[in-house]
Amino acid sequence: YVFNCQSWVTSCVFSKFHPNILLGGTYSGQIVVWDTRTNKRTPVQRTALSASSHTHPVYCLQVIGTQNANNLISISNEGKMCSWNIEMMTQPQDSMDLAYRTKPVAATRMVFPGVEVNNFIIGSEEGQAYSGSRHGNKAGIQESYEGHFGPITGLSCHNVNGSVDFSSLFLTSSFDWSVKLWSLKESKPLNSFEVNSDYITDVRWSPVHPSVFLTCDITGRFDIWNLNHDSELPLLSTTLDGNVALNKCLWAHNGQQIILGDDQGKLRLYGVNEFLTNPKPDDFNKLRSTLQDFKRNTLDAFDDNHPASVTTTATTASSTSVSHGS
Repeated sequence: YVFNCQSWVTSCVFSKFHPNILLGGTYSGQIVVWDTRTNKRTPVQRTALSASSHTHPVYCLQVIGTQNANNLISISNEGKMCSWNIEMMTQPQDSMDLAYRTKPVAATRMVFPGVEVNNFIIGSEEGQAYSGSRHGNKAGIQESYEGHFGPITGLSCHNVNGSVDFSSLFLTSSFDWSVKLWSLKESKPLNSFEVNSDYITDVRWSPVHPSVFLTCDITGRFDIWNLNHDSELPLLSTTLDGNVALNKCLWAHNGQQIILGDDQGKLRLYGVNEFLTNPKPDDFNKLRSTLQDFKRNTLDAFDDNHPASVTTTATTASSTSVSHGS
């Protein structure tokens, strides 16, 4: 199938509960719907450009919910989140202005972890990640995660179930040449992976192995990391020939293939070795131990960067006592 649109397509997802429906977010702010059952290459539905919906590029779409109750959630970088009924896209069911402490958030990425329909994580143009909720007493953005110095280009939540719960973990990639590992419970990154020499454009956790993730960048390089094997260098690193820039990466649902998209409109499909698709029972405990090492290293780095704090306090106290004595 080849589908067309009158505006640049900036995001695209299948509707997992409607297998013949394809949803696209556009640079103009419209959301379009294509249907594989028709002979039309153009959208069968499109949203209106109005103040109640999006008027800036829609950079992320996600279908949430169940077979009987589901919605399309969209974000645009004017700082707006909308919820849609896929069967009736004339106007959003509800919308929310994304702001943190009254400051609008220019969102670039969005994820609802696992089967969540309320709690979400977003990445922003300013380099901060945020978490929040759609409903409840504290609807809106509640927490901020600071660490990047450039726009967040990729955002991926840990979704592998096992003997240890890692559902609070997420990864971000950025134009600042780094990938960072976070926990929703910590405002600062657990670790930063800094082996790239240019803009990193995407990051994805493996859907089947707890400690494996994939990254790509604009030099045509893609890396597969296994944190249980090495937390400082990727397990595999390849740079494509032909001066191509990679801008998207994706795992197949079974984790046995990766798909890479480039700036020339080409897709590349690679098989993945079975030892990265069949985790061992102790891989979950190994990752928990790795995370504990990350936390210890963070605390050690903080102590190394603040060695004078105790000394300064003691010196000040001593000076005060002498002054009072005299």
